[in-house]
Amino acid sequence: MALPTVAIIGRPNVGKSSLLNALAGSMISIVEPTAGVTRDRVSTFIGRDDRYFELIDTGGYGVVDADQLSEHIEQQIIVAIESANLVLFMVDIRDGLVPLDEKIARLLRKGEFDVIGVANKADTARMFPAAGEFSKLGFGEFLCISAKNNLNKAVLLDKVFDKLAALESAKPPEPVMKIAIVGKRNAGKSTLVNAMVGSERVIVSETPGTTRDAVDVRFEKDGKTIIVIDTAGIRKKSKIASSIEFYSYVRVTRSIRRADVVLLLIDAATAVSQVDKKVARFIVEECKSCILVVNKWDLAKDSAVTGDYEEYLTKLLPGLKYAPIAFTTATEAKNIQSVLDLAAEIFKQTTTWIPTAKLNKAFEIIKTEKIGGAKGKGGWPKIYYATQIAVNPVTILMFVNNPELFEENYRRFIIGRLRELLPVEEVPIRLLARSHRK
Repeated sequence: MALPTVAIIGRPNVGKSSLLNALAGSMISIVEPTAGVTRDRVSTFIGRDDRYFELIDTGGYGVVDADQLSEHIEQQIIVAIESANLVLFMVDIRDGLVPLDEKIARLLRKGEFDVIGVANKADTARMFPAAGEFSKLGFGEFLCISAKNNLNKAVLLDKVFDKLAALESAKPPEPVMKIAIVGKRNAGKSTLVNAMVGSERVIVSETPGTTRDAVDVRFEKDGKTIIVIDTAGIRKKSKIASSIEFYSYVRVTRSIRRADVVLLLIDAATAVSQVDKKVARFIVEECKSCILVVNKWDLAKDSAVTGDYEEYLTKLLPGLKYAPIAFTTATEAKNIQSVLDLAAEIFKQTTTWIPTAKLNKAFEIIKTEKIGGAKGKGGWPKIYYATQIAVNPVTILMFVNNPELFEENYRRFIIGRLRELLPVEEVPIRLLARSHRK
């Protein structure tokens, strides 16, 4: 069952992203004084008393975009309001009525949309009378709010739920898997998202840095809900030019943390960069399941074969040698289905509970191999038994004679052997050691 949708529309800088964050109760959209920060449709679910709707933040209507993306942004706004059951038309009470507000009003009247007028930045009740002039736009009285101070937030929510009362709305299904797509700028992340979803869900452009927010896109596959997170392209720290880019990078790291599987997109047309290595290190540190997706393979396949390229990646990104590699051409939607199937397989591995007997059988084999494990002050490292204590990542606790004897190389050897002996060969394993006596 489709949820009712509510789209926020308004000219640049009236506070649309602040309103989305205020109603959601968390930082979902980037909020910046720079006009035109939001470009894609950013959405979230709002629920109360078993009723839900999807709230969509759009780019500023009429923005003059520095990267010549105004037309794309406008297209995303049109799609958002045409698919919405209700539109929140937002104006700035401090600026009063401006020509761009009138232009938006004409667009909304022409489409005969159901509209609630919202006058933002009304920080005190003394400012409320100034909202009177907006009634000439033809949408009745505008509700005075302050998204920043949460003023009249509850009143606005009441109005929204009242307007949607006749529509069916149940709790949206929980996603079975969250996939984050990360990588350097212009590697083709947004193209890959659209190819997966089968629609122009996020803006695609030759301009590097088009995506700024982390955009959650939900879609159904085989009757299951999947969320794919499109993230901003990352560049070297020394090149992060603005606070927008800084927030975008913070969103990328947060997206990696909350994903079940991370697709690290490598641009086949360029050499593996410092940025690729930096993201790979972060994925390893966070113990995340990952697929190395080599995109734009159509541009490189004449000069390299897949086997050589896999070797090249293993050499440059050694921490991710457990990660499977896929080759795609997102612009032609080539191999996209197999990447989704592979993500499902990786997710299955990282959520595997290994029976204790099977796990200890693997450890018995490892113990007989006696490789590594240097003798220390406490003698030789001994493993008594092991048990799995968590999934995603697979986390194994070993009970040993002395944890300090299990130096990094020996642990790495054990993890490598566990991958070979158990059905978790392509995912990270977190290995903990505890003294048996304790």
